[in-house]
Amino acid sequence: MKRTFFKTLSLLALLVTVDSQLVHAQSLEAERPAIPEQKKEKGDKVFNAETFMLDNGLEVVVIPNSRAPVLTQMVWYKVGAADEPIGTSGIAHYLEHMLFKGSKQVGGRDLAPGEFSEIIRSMGGNDNAFTSQDYTAYFQSVPSEHLETVMRMEAGRMMEFVVPRDAFESERQVILEERRQRTDNDPRGQFGEQMAAAAYVNHPYSIPVIGWKHEMEVLSYEDAKGFFDKWYAPNNAILVVSGDVTPAEVFEKAIDIYGKIPKKDVPKRERPRSPELNSRTLVTLDHPAIKQAVVQTLFRVPSARQSLEDARALEVLEEIMAGGPSSRLYQSLVTKQKIASGAGLSYRSTSWDDGSVYVYATPLAGQTLRGVHQALMEELRLLIKDGVTEDELDSAKSTMSDKAIYARDSLTGPAMIIGLGLSTGEKIENIEHWPDEIAAVTVEDIQRVAETYLNPDKFTAHPPVSGYLLPQGAETGEE
Repeated sequence: MKRTFFKTLSLLALLVTVDSQLVHAQSLEAERPAIPEQKKEKGDKVFNAETFMLDNGLEVVVIPNSRAPVLTQMVWYKVGAADEPIGTSGIAHYLEHMLFKGSKQVGGRDLAPGEFSEIIRSMGGNDNAFTSQDYTAYFQSVPSEHLETVMRMEAGRMMEFVVPRDAFESERQVILEERRQRTDNDPRGQFGEQMAAAAYVNHPYSIPVIGWKHEMEVLSYEDAKGFFDKWYAPNNAILVVSGDVTPAEVFEKAIDIYGKIPKKDVPKRERPRSPELNSRTLVTLDHPAIKQAVVQTLFRVPSARQSLEDARALEVLEEIMAGGPSSRLYQSLVTKQKIASGAGLSYRSTSWDDGSVYVYATPLAGQTLRGVHQALMEELRLLIKDGVTEDELDSAKSTMSDKAIYARDSLTGPAMIIGLGLSTGEKIENIEHWPDEIAAVTVEDIQRVAETYLNPDKFTAHPPVSGYLLPQGAETGEE
C-alpha cells in the first residue's frame, strides 16, 4: 500500500488484479469539523498536463515528456467492483479479463482473442489492465510512433462488447485460479477479506474485488455484457496519454477516433450506507503458513474527494509516522522499545467513498500481539496529546516535495497518478498543485485529523477494526 500520493509507481503491479478494500463515508460528514477556506498563490504545476473535453464527454489529459520516444496510453473508467449488482461480485474484474478476448478496432478489423496484446508486443510494447473498487483501467506503453494505432484499438474496446461467448467459460477458470492463488491458498488474502467484511458493514467495500467464489462460479455472459453496456462509455472515462507527444497531436487524434463513440446515460453512483455500529471488532486468524505475526488496526477516514484538507493533513501525518527508519513508529517500537521488527501507518486517499488508515506492526519473538497492539495505540494517544513538532512537519514536507519532483521524470507514473486521482473525484488542479497543498498543512491540522479520526479511545459511529494474523497455535496475549 502506498505511503504518499506520489508513491503510485509501486502501486501498478498491485492493482493488476485485486485492489485493497476501501470504506464508505456515512458518518464522517457529521464528525468532520469545519475548516476555514485558505487562499494562497500557487506555485508551478507538477506535470504541466493539458486537458480537453470531447463533445461525447470523454476527458482527455496529455502529459508531454520528450525524454524518450515512447508513450503510455491509459483509459480509466469510473466504475469498479463497488458498483456491481448484488450477487454478481467479481463481474467488473471478469469483464476486464474478457475485453482481452476480442474487441473492435476503430477503422480496422475486429481483433481475435489475445490479438490485442500480440499487436502491442509486436510493437515492442506492453499492455495490461487492473480493476479496483472504484475504477477499471487499461494501458499500453509503446513507441510514440504507434499512438494512432493504440488509440484505434483502445477506442474499439470502448465502443462495443464483441467478446465471443465461447471465451467466457474458459476465462472463468482463469479468474477462479487467480482467487485460489491470491486468497483461498493465502492466509494473508483471507485475513484481508475478513478485515474488510468486519469494517465495511453493508457497503460494497466489504466485498473483495475479485469476488466471492460461489458468486464467481455462476457469473454469466449476460452479466458481463450488461455491466459493459451500463458503465463503459466515453462520458464515464478518462483518456490519459503521457510521453513523447504534443497536446495538439493527441487532441486531434482523440477527436477523430474516440470522438466517434456515442455517449450513454450512465447512472449515478448510489451505494448502500453502513449503519452505525456499537461494538469494536477484533479479527484473529492463525495459520500454519504464517511464520511472523502481524497486528493492525483499520480506521475509516475521509478520502481526498470527501475532504481535500483532511486528506492532505493525513498524507503528511503518514510521512511523519511511517516515513522510514527515522519516523515516529519505527523509532518507538523498533529502535527504542525493541518490541517489533517493523511498524508503520498507511493512508489511502484515492477512493470514491471513505479512505482508510492502517496502523500496523510486526512483533518480535517473545512479544505478544496484545502488547504490541497497545504500544501502537499509545503512539496515537501521544500524537493526539502532544501533536507534532514544526521540525517534524518541515522534514516531512521537504521529503514529500522531493518525491513530487522525481515523479515528473517517469513515463507511466504521471499517467497513473493523474488517472487515479481523477477517477476517484479529485480535480486536475489539486493534483498539479499537490506540493502547494502539502506546504499549507499545519501542526494544528495534523493534531485535528489525529484527534478526529485516529483516536483509539473515541467511540465513533464506525469504530476501528483490529486484526491479529499469527502462526498456528501462537498466543495473542488476550486475557
